[in-house]
Amino acid sequence: MEFGERLRELRRKCGYTQAELADKANITKSVVSFYEHKDRAPSPDVLKRFAEIFDVSTDFLLGVKRNTPDTIDVSGLSKAEIEALQIIVESMKGKKKQ
Repeated sequence: MEFGERLRELRRKCGYTQAELADKANITKSVVSFYEHKDRAPSPDVLKRFAEIFDVSTDFLLGVKRNTPDTIDVSGLSKAEIEALQIIVESMKGKKKQ
């Protein structure tokens, strides 16, 4: 998934219109549309604003994959979803020890 697709997905998941997201990021609606349609790439400053708005990492927005097999990317998940994953992981760890 590319940046524009990920941005659109996050925007819709949060229930924002392009105009609402633009207002939050201090840019214009047309710029949001350009990003979503892959006509432009955001500046580092705008990328950081999006990361803050959606509470995700800039790496997540850019689709950067890390080579750390012991890490699970939980960007974009709610606090409850993250807690549920932690319970599952701890449960699985307990089974391996027995």
